[in-house]
Amino acid sequence: MILYSFRRCPWAMRARLALRYAGCEVEIREVAMKNKPAHLLALSPKGTVPVLDTGTEVLEESLDIMRWALACNDPQDWRLTGDPQAAQQGDALIARNDSTFKAQVNLYKYAERHPQHSRGFYRQQAEAWLAELEQLLAAHPYLLAEHPSLADAALLPLMRQFAGVEPQWFAQAPYPRLRGWLQAWLASPLFTAVMAKPQ
Repeated sequence: MILYSFRRCPWAMRARLALRYAGCEVEIREVAMKNKPAHLLALSPKGTVPVLDTGTEVLEESLDIMRWALACNDPQDWRLTGDPQAAQQGDALIARNDSTFKAQVNLYKYAERHPQHSRGFYRQQAEAWLAELEQLLAAHPYLLAEHPSLADAALLPLMRQFAGVEPQWFAQAPYPRLRGWLQAWLASPLFTAVMAKPQ
């Protein structure tokens, strides 16, 4: 199996997380986005990453790749099979992360390209989401359970990107649980492994 990836892309990051967690044997091919390989474009003409070629099918969306990996092997029950309501809540969180929060992160990170408002304004727009996640983490160490779930892994890369825009602000922001959750993920052997630079 081949995963076309770009190390710093949040969508590729979460695909790698799920594949490694599930123990899938995958060859990861780092893509230079300005010089995309012909094989990638033949598999997926839109030319974005991640793309997983399983040998029998081609998956072009990070969430599809994550779900495929968890269907292969899910030792910690990231799918929350014992709690359908929490699993449904997770799906709703991921949908908002991938739409509303993604747009907010782009405005915040690239504020100079959107001079209609200040970076501080764009950050403030995202704070309702941060507060909501902080509240969820009051109940357990992960967003929806005592252990990681699909939602945790899916939300992690964009939250990492958000926190990196103004690290000093994030370090002092009134979201200690969210900060602790992020730091624990970033220090985890799983995340460290998927972020190792390709040899």
